[in-house]
Amino acid sequence: MEAIRAAYRAAAAQYGVLSKAQARGCGMAEPDIRRQLRRGAWVRAHQGVFRVRELQGPTERGRLLSAVMAAQLALGPAGFACAETAARLWGMQGLPAWDGTVHMAVPTQSTPYRIPGVRLQAWVTAPEEIVSRGGMRASSPGRTLRDVLLRLDRYTAVCLLDSALNQGLVRPGDLAGLSAANRGRRGCRRSRPWWGLADGRAQSPLETRIRLVCADGGLPPDDLQHRFHDDRGRLIAVGDLWWSERRLLVEADGRAPHELPASLLCDRRRQNALELAHPDVRILRFTWDDLRIPRTIVDTVRAVPTV
Repeated sequence: MEAIRAAYRAAAAQYGVLSKAQARGCGMAEPDIRRQLRRGAWVRAHQGVFRVRELQGPTERGRLLSAVMAAQLALGPAGFACAETAARLWGMQGLPAWDGTVHMAVPTQSTPYRIPGVRLQAWVTAPEEIVSRGGMRASSPGRTLRDVLLRLDRYTAVCLLDSALNQGLVRPGDLAGLSAANRGRRGCRRSRPWWGLADGRAQSPLETRIRLVCADGGLPPDDLQHRFHDDRGRLIAVGDLWWSERRLLVEADGRAPHELPASLLCDRRRQNALELAHPDVRILRFTWDDLRIPRTIVDTVRAVPTV
């Protein structure tokens, strides 16, 4: 029993997974491991790697962490999370919903082999570009952006850049060097202009996408996170996107935060205070649904006359 408890403790420290070697190191014999598998208490994640059912997190984040740790245990000490998976580990916002795939890298001299649910890359990566994240190995934020921008569409790529800047994972002064470091890699020419579109003031992927849609339509906003004050100089509101000549404020409304009554009340109070102090300001709200027809966003903004 003590061996099993030790194995569970080891798995709990690794997002609910452990290797056969670790289980044996805890004192479990081969029959003990087979017994856990027959009972369904453990399931085989990869060859020689097990997932403990009762330790699996119910959230997508928990499942991601468990899947990455299982892949690292299967690959050994040389493997590390990269590209989209590393971006998710760092909390960069803007990627599509996770489909369960784990992106891992191994040294170029390694011979990649197939692991179900894992996409392997053999990239030349400097030692300082591999760091620890939540007890797992992952490419650094800068290296992650370098890799992932080569694989994405423009809108998603800029969302990740904005998110990384906003969270302080990289600095604005880092971007030129990161872009230059990608010279010669497949996709570098296509993605080179995207680095210059990044703006760390953006606070959500929706806001980033609305900004790009408007800029592509010839109507880039004059300011992001525009601050409004009352006649006593007190800050009363911060708006997502601002057009000075139109006195137009556009709010990127992701819906989910505003489903809570307290959030709705706070948002209404903020809007009421803004309208009272600045009655000439016009306010538009766009949601994810509006992005289905991007041209409508541009036409709606253009329809607001200048003052």
